[in-house]
Amino acid sequence: MMGPHKNLQVWQFSMALVSLVYKMTRKFPRYEVFGLSSQMQRAAVSIPSNIAEGYGRASNPDLIHFLHIALGSSNELDTQILIARNEEYITEEEFHQLEDLNDNVMRMLQSLIYTRKKYEMQTGQTSKP
Repeated sequence: MMGPHKNLQVWQFSMALVSLVYKMTRKFPRYEVFGLSSQMQRAAVSIPSNIAEGYGRASNPDLIHFLHIALGSSNELDTQILIARNEEYITEEEFHQLEDLNDNVMRMLQSLIYTRKKYEMQTGQTSKP
C-alpha cells in the first residue's frame, strides 16, 4: 500500500529536491564531503522524511509538528544553497535551480501547515480525517 504522503505534491517536489542536491553536491570539492555537502544532503533528506513521518502519525497536531520540522530543514537548506553559491561550488544556474525548487517546497509546506491548522480550528478535531 502506498502511503498517503506519496500522493502529496510537496513530498514529490521535496524528493526531486533531494535528488538535485545529491547531484550538485557530488561536484563539491573533496574536502567538503563531511562539511557543507553532507549538511546539505541531510537537510534535503529531512524534508520528505519529516513529511512522511508526520503523515504516519495519528493526530493532526503531530502532522503539523513534523511539517514545521520539514519547513525548518528547507530554511536550513536555503542558507546552505547560498553558501554553496558564495563559495562557487555551484554555478549561478545551478543556484537558481536549487533555490527555485526549494522555494516551491517552502511555499507548499507553509500552505499545507496553514490548511491543517485551519481544519483543526474549524472542526475542533485533532485526529486526521
